[in-house]
Amino acid sequence: MSAAKHSIREALLAISACLLMAGCTLGPDFERPKTTTPAVFDRTQSAQAESKPVEASFDSDWWTLFKDPQLNALEQQLAGANLDVAAASARLQQSRAERRVAGAAQYPTLDGAASYDRERGSENGILSLLGVTPTQTQSQSASGNAPLGVAAMPGSKGSPAYNLYQAGFDASWEIDIWGRVRRGVEAASAMTDASFEDRNAILLSSRAELARDYIALRDTQSLLQIAKDNLAIARDSLKLTQVQVHEGVTTDLDVANASAQVESIQSLIPMLESKRETTINAIGVLLGEAPGALRQQLAEPSEVPELPGQVPIGFPSDLVQRRPDIRRAEAQLHAATASIGMAKADFYPRISLNGSAGFQSLQLSSLASWASGQFVVGPSITLPIFEGGRLKGMLHLREAQQQEAAINYKHTVLEAWREVDDALAVYDAQQRRGDRLVQVVALNRRALAIAQQRYKAGAIDYLDVLNVQKQLLDAQSNLEHSKAAADTNLVTLCKALGGGWESTYGKQYVAR
Repeated sequence: MSAAKHSIREALLAISACLLMAGCTLGPDFERPKTTTPAVFDRTQSAQAESKPVEASFDSDWWTLFKDPQLNALEQQLAGANLDVAAASARLQQSRAERRVAGAAQYPTLDGAASYDRERGSENGILSLLGVTPTQTQSQSASGNAPLGVAAMPGSKGSPAYNLYQAGFDASWEIDIWGRVRRGVEAASAMTDASFEDRNAILLSSRAELARDYIALRDTQSLLQIAKDNLAIARDSLKLTQVQVHEGVTTDLDVANASAQVESIQSLIPMLESKRETTINAIGVLLGEAPGALRQQLAEPSEVPELPGQVPIGFPSDLVQRRPDIRRAEAQLHAATASIGMAKADFYPRISLNGSAGFQSLQLSSLASWASGQFVVGPSITLPIFEGGRLKGMLHLREAQQQEAAINYKHTVLEAWREVDDALAVYDAQQRRGDRLVQVVALNRRALAIAQQRYKAGAIDYLDVLNVQKQLLDAQSNLEHSKAAADTNLVTLCKALGGGWESTYGKQYVAR
């Protein structure tokens, strides 16, 4: 019993020594990269358009700037219905499970086992080396000590079969002296953060795509109405030419030209109607709906949403913290940095504490008795001596991956600032273009009215009327496209600013 106590004492001393050595973490510690802030937001001072970006608190629910209840309802539905977001959320759960698996290495493992074996020794096996003669009365072992092995039963040959009952526990714990496991947990946690930001980026992109499709739908519906209005004008002009031919004022040439104009305008309608249907289906896919499911909800024509008077774009210092792609690149850099520590720790010894305790007996009735108890406890050490350059190669690989991640982070930040600067410039320019197109439409309407009056008076040919009407149709279409483009540019600006994933509608589906 004293020998057992001595063994336990030595094992406890070994454990204490290992714990005192623990706490050293190899590899570089991650530090958030420092980035410069370009003077991109200075464009707010030079903006000339009516809807102006301003440095003010950014609203994560940016689509509410359009003040369109239908769009708000669709965006509210998106986070819980979009299949791409759902798949990204599932990947996030996978990443969290992987982090938990990595964290399990910090703790001891404990396994329970029980077994029953029916055994028989071979007369030509190990027992014969120990001096056992199974076919005769058991003799002394080859060393002259007490007899070993199992003697044969009278009248039989070989050792008899016997039962062996065992039950107990096995435990093992690797002492994380060099921080290999801790760095692994750190890397897994960083990759979980990257997965979370990837989900946020997909949600943000889906919100922007939904807003663009909605604006495209309203644009198509407006263009369809413009085509129908111009078709009515063309039919009136056709009736006028038919009357004038009947009165002998003009020829059949004007009737043919007027008829061609009617057919030309009418040919636009089927394509606009098909585009309306396909856009509704595109919105439906974003919301996880079957084709045609939203037709009744969205078929009612509506104008392209109006732009707000002011667009709060936040502050320059917020951009790095708000854009999911930058946050994802930072998390990937963090994971790559932690992986260097794991690679360095592989150069050093691994120390584990191993032990087992249980019972072993030839009789089931005595298995639980103290005399059947047994245990093994003690540390083990594994030291890499020759790996053929594998460890150095792995370290160089991790260092190169960390350098790539750092470069990718810088590129992501630079690209983010470029997108914001481009979006601010295009948003202002598109509005100023729209202001000119408003004047073009007004002038073409006046020109068409004059042309129709002069044609009735016989002062001009009908070809002149057709040219003016075509110019009006083109101007109206361009103006409508310009309104939709300005709305789309606002969506692009808000996406570039990184808003939408942190909204109330997004948070309720994935708790971090």
